[in-house]
Amino acid sequence: MRFALGVEYNGQGFHGWQTQQAGTRTVQHCIEKALTQVANHPIHVFCAGRTDAGVHALGQVIHFETTAIRKERNWLLGANVNLPKDISLLWIKAVPNDFHARFSAMSRTYRYIILNRQSRSALYHKKITWSHHPLDVNLMHQAAQYLVGTFDFSSYRALACQAKSPIKTIEFIQITQQNNFIIIHIKANAFLHHMVRNIAGVLMTIGRGEKPIHWTKTVLDYQDRRKGGVTAKPDGLYFQAVDYPPQYLLPQPSILSLP
Repeated sequence: MRFALGVEYNGQGFHGWQTQQAGTRTVQHCIEKALTQVANHPIHVFCAGRTDAGVHALGQVIHFETTAIRKERNWLLGANVNLPKDISLLWIKAVPNDFHARFSAMSRTYRYIILNRQSRSALYHKKITWSHHPLDVNLMHQAAQYLVGTFDFSSYRALACQAKSPIKTIEFIQITQQNNFIIIHIKANAFLHHMVRNIAGVLMTIGRGEKPIHWTKTVLDYQDRRKGGVTAKPDGLYFQAVDYPPQYLLPQPSILSLP
């Protein structure tokens, strides 16, 4: 059988999603170990989108296959008992064999959260990015609209990015403010390595008044990461949600809210 699962995790204690060399703590390794204990045979999971070290997830989606017969409730409870406290499986659902967490996805949504005030946060340490320089939200939002559409995002991906094509389609970017929190909400068909963090770095530079609004497009037109802006920290980045064709009837994660 094939199952899809929703996953939530706090990324600050992990070296990213993907399993690496022995002794390196990753989200994938912890989940596979927990599911293997429930299945009583080795489990390998596939995710909708790999996240970097320090990046969090509210609505990551994974799938796995198994020959073990267990009730969905037992899979969920049994795996969560064996998972560390900074990972939680939110739901599980049997899916047809044509479902793939990555390749069936139509779009992904990320949020990047910035605390914009003079003093750092004690409560949100490593869960948000802090900027003590005043940021102009309106300038950031206007600048972000140059990136909406289908473009070559070579300037906004990591030099080590292994994606076959730098061409991606951003459906929308919204920049909003709640009290001292600035939230970058971005949805695309897929993302390149460091793409959201590089976009956030450019927008924050514009928000500080160090570059004009159209600098987002100038960087885009370079198609050269070496001419791009600073990569923002991973602390404030959240994998928010994944959209799939409606026939799979997968649950949607709760929307992140801040005080």
